[in-house]
Amino acid sequence: MSAQTASSSTSAPARPASKPPQSSVRRRRWLTEVGWKYPLAVLIIFYAAFPIVYTLSAALNSRGSLSAATRLFSDLTFANFAALADTRFWVWMGNSLVISVVTAVGSVLMGAAAAYAFSRFRFSGRRVGLTSLLVIQMFPQVLAFTAIFLTLLALGEVVPALGIDSKIALICVYFGGVLGANTFLMYGFFNTVPVEIDESAKIDGATHAQIFWQLIIPLVTPILAVVALLSFIGTYSEFIVARIVLTSEQNWTVALGMYGWVSDQLQANWGLFAAGAVIAAIPILALSLSLQRYIVGGLTSGAVKG
Repeated sequence: MSAQTASSSTSAPARPASKPPQSSVRRRRWLTEVGWKYPLAVLIIFYAAFPIVYTLSAALNSRGSLSAATRLFSDLTFANFAALADTRFWVWMGNSLVISVVTAVGSVLMGAAAAYAFSRFRFSGRRVGLTSLLVIQMFPQVLAFTAIFLTLLALGEVVPALGIDSKIALICVYFGGVLGANTFLMYGFFNTVPVEIDESAKIDGATHAQIFWQLIIPLVTPILAVVALLSFIGTYSEFIVARIVLTSEQNWTVALGMYGWVSDQLQANWGLFAAGAVIAAIPILALSLSLQRYIVGGLTSGAVKG
């Protein structure tokens, strides 16, 4: 009897191991797939927001030094913002806005016309032209500083409006710098517009100008907004080329003028600089928010045809 009991006990199948609770499985899966993203998002937000908070704290600090702003918002005053009225800050802001707006509008018009021509027309030198634009964009702009300066000196002797210390000359230099990149960016987007639209319009008797302005331009509005935004931001905060071209303080941009406040280490007024930086960032912030719905579509739609 005991032998039979022993044999039956040995032949009995082993019980399966108990499964972990369903809640712990869900929790582990959530941590591996989603949970780790929240600490990373908090770190990225802190990394991006801390310079802005620190700059705002320095702008509201009356001592005018960065060391005094280590304790955030310990001294709240608008003295630095009021002191901007005693400088040429608003003249510099006006110069920057005029130069940036004209450059943005002009680069959009010229880039759209060039991209439309490369996308729709088949002419001799088309491929060579596209390749040349691409090759030229590979060289850094710093290589052209000497050529730009000498060219503007020579032009200024013939046409003073296109010489050194001219805002028109600076705008023309910016046009040449952004035309190639904008043309390529728009070219990919123009290729996504079906050619059948052009052909049907031609059958109805439309001219190339009517097709371009009344049909194509409304369809490529996202990329136009993106190019305008990028051109505005790039020229609004540009420093090196503006430093070479503009020599008089009356014609300076906001980047040049504010640099003078902190260029001297012993007399640097970081509070005034921070206050100017906060105000100078408002146009870019407003323009970015107003064109936000175009940014993603304009940057991604031109990457894939169809």
